[in-house]
Amino acid sequence: MVYRFYVQSEQIIDGRILISGVDVNHIKNVLRMKLGETLIICDGKGMDYHCEIISLGKEEIWVKEISHSLTDTELPVKITLFQGIPKKDKMELIIQKTVELGVTEVVPVTMKRCVAKLEDEKKERKKRERWQMIAEAAAKQSRRGILPIVKPSMTYIQALERAKKMNMVLIPYEHELGMKHTKEVFQKMVSLIDAKKDSSVSPFSNLPNISIGIFIGPEGGFELEEIETARKAGAEIISLGKRILRTETAGLSVFSILMYELECNIEK
Repeated sequence: MVYRFYVQSEQIIDGRILISGVDVNHIKNVLRMKLGETLIICDGKGMDYHCEIISLGKEEIWVKEISHSLTDTELPVKITLFQGIPKKDKMELIIQKTVELGVTEVVPVTMKRCVAKLEDEKKERKKRERWQMIAEAAAKQSRRGILPIVKPSMTYIQALERAKKMNMVLIPYEHELGMKHTKEVFQKMVSLIDAKKDSSVSPFSNLPNISIGIFIGPEGGFELEEIETARKAGAEIISLGKRILRTETAGLSVFSILMYELECNIEK
């Protein structure tokens, strides 16, 4: 197994790459890697560098590039998860699994039925640091070419305003009926990608860089008023079937369908 780590672009200098921070301890004392061993360094922007360790210092490690290549694990779209803030540690599970499935960024959103609150800026910052660490660990495990970002929280209206700039917005809602419409929405999404294959090329593949937003409600679901506001803003309201899904299940269901449809479209 070749281990994977992420660095900033400025840490890549003339064929050599600097590793610092907590990864130094992990490489030296947990993995017990030695000089001459190989690993993969990712710049978080879709480029993988296959490297050899040339220096093991106390606070920094230097590696030498052997070769580099575009990561082939990314979906051809940017996907933003607008997640209604759930209770307890559910957000950790949601971030971990959606990163594995291909999310680009996660935005915690305050909705009317949210029970959990991010009390103040300091507590939110600490939670976001924890969530970002989980996102990075999941990215390493699933060999992602980018490092997904957990954004600061925002209100539902702010989230809808941000989503207006995206190519498509999906909102699964438990009272929406008809899987036929859901199927049509996903087919529409695939057609949108096909129509733009020759423009806005993604750095991760030869397919376009299209943005999709997915809104998931908190434990109590969406208020009808929130759904109607989103519908007027152009969001596609879809059904995920006849069963009521938990907030941590609904997002994973949408992402699984998305990944399947997009991966199949790539292989056509």
